[in-house]
Formats: sequence, C-alpha cells, structure tokens
Amino acid sequence: MRETEKLLLKGNDAIAEAAIRAGCGAYFGYPITPQNEIIAYMAKHMLKKGRIFIQAESEVAAINMVYGASAAGARAMTSSSSPGISLKQEGISYAAGADIPLVVVNVVRGGPGLGSIAPSQGDYNQSTRGGGHGDYRCIVLAPKSVQECADLTYLAFDLADQYRMPVIVLADGMIGQMMEGVVLPPERPLSELPKRDWAVGYMAAAPRAARHISSMHLVPEELEAKTKARFVRYDEIKAREIRYEQTGPAGAGENSADLTLVAYGTAARVALGAKKLAEKEGIKLGIFRPITLWPFPSGPLAQIAASGKPFLTVEMSLGQLVDDVNLAVLGKAPVHLLGHSGGVIPTEEEVFNEVKRILRRKG
Repeated sequence: MRETEKLLLKGNDAIAEAAIRAGCGAYFGYPITPQNEIIAYMAKHMLKKGRIFIQAESEVAAINMVYGASAAGARAMTSSSSPGISLKQEGISYAAGADIPLVVVNVVRGGPGLGSIAPSQGDYNQSTRGGGHGDYRCIVLAPKSVQECADLTYLAFDLADQYRMPVIVLADGMIGQMMEGVVLPPERPLSELPKRDWAVGYMAAAPRAARHISSMHLVPEELEAKTKARFVRYDEIKAREIRYEQTGPAGAGENSADLTLVAYGTAARVALGAKKLAEKEGIKLGIFRPITLWPFPSGPLAQIAASGKPFLTVEMSLGQLVDDVNLAVLGKAPVHLLGHSGGVIPTEEEVFNEVKRILRRKG
C-alpha cells in the first residue's frame, strides 16, 4: 500500500492504527463507550504483529500495566473515556513522578459522573492541569479530524519519549466516532525506535548497575529538587512544542478580524461553519484553534488580543477552555463564552447568532 493512499476510517481506528505504526509495543485497556473501537482494533492487530495486548480487569490495572511495560522499555499506550480516565489518574501521576513516557488516549464523553455517551470537552481541566495528585503536567494534543487523530497519535509517542512524560491525546466522542479520509503515517520498524537506555529492561553491551524506577522520594528536599528539574523541562516544552492553527484575519489594524473564535476539536469544526455564515453578511471572523492544549499557545493568542477586538470561546464544557483564553488575553480584549455541557454540541447558527449579538452590543 502506498503511504499516499487515502483510507476511510473512524477516528478511533485511525488512532489505533497510528499507534501501531508508531511502534506501540504494548497496549492495555478496558472497554468503555465511545472509545471501544480502539481496544477492539488493538485486540485484532497487536497480537498479529507479535506485540502485547491485554484487556485488563479494570482501568486502574490498565494504567499500571502501561507504567510497567514502559519502564521495561516498550512504547506503551492505554485508552479510555472520561470516567475511565479518572480512574487512571493515580497511575498517570506515578508515571509523571517517575519520568515514564506513555500515551493515554481520552475519547471524551459527557459528565460529571457516569453522565452520557455523547461527545463532550468536559475533561479539559483534568487533562491540562495534571489531573492526579502532585505538581506535574502532561502534554495534551487535541485533534479536530480523523487525519489529526492519526498524525497526533503518531506524534504523541515521539513526544513522550523525547521528554519522558505522559502525553494525552484528547479527542471528543464525535471525533472518535466520525469517519473521514485519512493518509496514514509510515510504519516505523521497532529497531529504529529511540533507545531507552534508562529503562530497567534495556540491555547494554557492557555490564551495568541495576536500575530502579520509582516516583518515591522520602526526603522532602530531594523530591522538591526532582520536581523543579522536571518543571525546567516543562519550560523547554513550552518554548518548543506549542502547536495551533489560525484561520482568517488576525492581528491589529484594518485587516484584523471583527471577532476571533477560539475552539478545538469538534467545536472548532462548528466554528468553521459559523465563519462561512459570517462571510455571507460581510462579518470578518478569525478562528484560533489550539492543537496543544498544554502547553497552551498563549503568546500567539496574546498577539491577536493586541487589536482589542473581542473573542468568543466556543467549547463543549461550561467554561474550562475560556480560563486559558482569559489568562492569555490578560484583559487586552473582551472574552465571551458559548459553552455547552453533558454531550450537547453547539450549532453553526447558534455560534453565528452569538457573534452578531456581541458585535451589536459593542456597537
């Protein structure tokens, strides 16, 4: 198969296949809607390639299996949806504290609690603020298409290895379930993956001392030093790994947008539809889509805010993304919120009507 050939895949299937092609050597999961296609795909294809697949007895077991497999030297991944991800938070915190690279896929559903199986973005704060106990961060990548489901999952494994930390692929349920054409990334031979010379299972040519991987440091000063060193690495990530997409007019002056929509995932697709409606009435809308939710692209957003023109944050949660928008804008421009919860998806018309309301009130 040529790598330029486009296939029709669900977002969940694209995530699973991209993980395999990225060199995922071990997958551990537990079923939950709306990400079950991922675990089903891995069950079908991982064993064929002589790799490890285990349907764990629980989400807690799954994340700890990922921790162990990664510590032993394998590229490892788990996937789940919102309630299941909550159960994995302790293990993710352990991985962050032990500098273990791993990939976690969250296909988000409505909450809180058992909630619904409809698409949501209510896990934004949980993902971007650490989610578990202690001082740590995870890189968070948010696809808006099936193509990005593949591309960002593939990237997630490289980022996890490069910075030795958990990376979260945050796809709402709509992105996981929808079908689109996708060009898959090339399959990476396991022999070409980065060497994990820190892992307990890494076999060096010469004898070496035994390795012990743990997040426990019982001397407070030692733990603080280790955590501060980790935050130096986080600053490097902020400088190197910010990703975003800007559509339409931006910046200051006459050519600036009348209003800029800020959205990610499915909400960003809705924003594109609202932009087309606005164009018919001569309204200039810009769209700012963060691809890395952490690190958040605050600098580029602040540059747009210099125009003083308003922002409208469109999200499938009740005011989580908007907090980061406000922190980036720092009062230089008004920031408004259009939020839904529980699995409700905003419509293009609703977004456009809110845009008109804001612009009329400004006038």
